[in-house]
Amino acid sequence: MNDVEAKVNLDTGAFCTCIGKDYLQIILPEWKNNLLPIEGVQFSSSSYNMYPLVILDTNLVFSHPAGNVRMKKDILLMDSFSCQNIIIGNDYLNIYGIEINNHKEIYFTIGESKMKKFSFSNVPKQISIVPSKKDTHKEEFVNNQLDNEPLGTIKGNEVDITLNIDRSYPPVLRRPAYPESPRAREALEKNIQELIQLGVLRKVGHNEEVEVTNTVIISWNNDKSSMVGDFRELDTYKVPDRYPTPRIQETST
Repeated sequence: MNDVEAKVNLDTGAFCTCIGKDYLQIILPEWKNNLLPIEGVQFSSSSYNMYPLVILDTNLVFSHPAGNVRMKKDILLMDSFSCQNIIIGNDYLNIYGIEINNHKEIYFTIGESKMKKFSFSNVPKQISIVPSKKDTHKEEFVNNQLDNEPLGTIKGNEVDITLNIDRSYPPVLRRPAYPESPRAREALEKNIQELIQLGVLRKVGHNEEVEVTNTVIISWNNDKSSMVGDFRELDTYKVPDRYPTPRIQETST
């Protein structure tokens, strides 16, 4: 950059090419002599405060044994920009045809000359393995504090907790399907016979398919026989006019 070596970052996620004021002061102290005015532009970033100052008119040279490549660039100067390199954004990546290759080896090319490969200076040759570090405080806490005492125990206020899986209550009593009292059974059978005579209940076989809405199913003899009921049939019966019965709008089960 104007005969001064500088670090460049090829950023495909950046909209424009820019540089921080602090880094520019290091590599080009006389930068105030190459300024262009800037008017009414705003930039935003998730990592830095983007406050544009001016536009810097400069030249960048990418060195290569087969021939250097010179680029004339207008770089946006940012205030409070802590990045210590020049960020080349999509504006000049597209203009000069800079392509980054990450297939087998990492390099980039400029323009139509695909055989002239430019290498990156900070590409690691091998993946570094971070050595594992034991946390002695954590191991001491787990071994000494969590052995026999629950987490959060306060000395002097220990509580003994005993888990018991034995049932301390009798099993739930199952009610019989029909009343055990002979009188209750007789009354129930009488009511069923009355409903059969009224046509509310009818017997169906175990292979018969019933297509009646809002039905009541009564099963007996080990579920081999059943009855189906439709209480809408009660709408066809009336008591004396002196004691009218309202029509049933909904069935009860």
